[in-house]
Amino acid sequence: MPIKLPRTLPAYDVLGREGVMVMGEDAADQQDIRPLRIGLLNLMPKKIQTETQFARLIGATPLQIELSLIRMTSHETRNTAADHMESFYRPFEEVAATDEKFDGLIITGAPIEHLDYGDVTYWDELTRVFDWTQTNVHATMGVCWGGMAMINHFHGVPKHMLEAKAFGCIRHSNKAPASPYLRGFSDDMVMPVSRWTEIRREDIAAAGLDILIDSEETGPCLVEDPEHHALYIFNHLEYDSGTLKEEYDRDVSQGKPINVPANYYPGDDPTRTPQNRWRSHAHLLYGNWISEIYLTTPYDMSEIGRSVTDLRK
Repeated sequence: MPIKLPRTLPAYDVLGREGVMVMGEDAADQQDIRPLRIGLLNLMPKKIQTETQFARLIGATPLQIELSLIRMTSHETRNTAADHMESFYRPFEEVAATDEKFDGLIITGAPIEHLDYGDVTYWDELTRVFDWTQTNVHATMGVCWGGMAMINHFHGVPKHMLEAKAFGCIRHSNKAPASPYLRGFSDDMVMPVSRWTEIRREDIAAAGLDILIDSEETGPCLVEDPEHHALYIFNHLEYDSGTLKEEYDRDVSQGKPINVPANYYPGDDPTRTPQNRWRSHAHLLYGNWISEIYLTTPYDMSEIGRSVTDLRK
């Protein structure tokens, strides 16, 4: 089944050319099924690129997905055209005011790692989002800074600045092969990492949470938080093949100190075309997440807000 997108959203044509099944709103409304409602709270500057990356992954399952794009009410983006934001995004306060329910919500990262959480201009509103997920969202995925912020809000787990940016395609280990989120995963895998901060194992252990994917080089990657029906992933399986290259080229052009992303270019030569070696695991993780939502979410969306444990009884 396809992902339901507005026909004028740039991702509609991009994904259609890639062979991802997409369906316009009119055609989707004629089907007598309930699609899974997935929200994307997009905190990244390049909104169109990010929404396409996540739509690609959640639209690759056999289920019909209705994607809703959400932005922070109190923050105006400077990197995406105002007409795009006006046409496709709704502010969170508008969504919350109508008491809408979602089967799933993805909260993206944001390039503000150097700031203390309290110094982020939209921090108060974002904490309301986190609390709102507990009554209005069945399952939440926090990505990179979004995951770090969420685990800090619910468990007080701090982020720590790194001396050098963790940057490249880093090898990770599968620590929980029996987890439904890691069905089909290899024992180890390569994953894009791009961050100046880290979450430490001892802080996660002190919070009583389980690490599902870990790396000897860059630390915990995927953490499960059953109490808050959430997953926190601190790296970027959603990245396109060229996203790390774009970040590297940007920093080089701006004269910023940056290392060539490790294990990314063939022979670590930035003049060569990078190869994507994480795509299959990206589809596995987000496909497993969507499948788990489908198996546990109530058909009656008004019941969303009950614990996953209760719904499985």
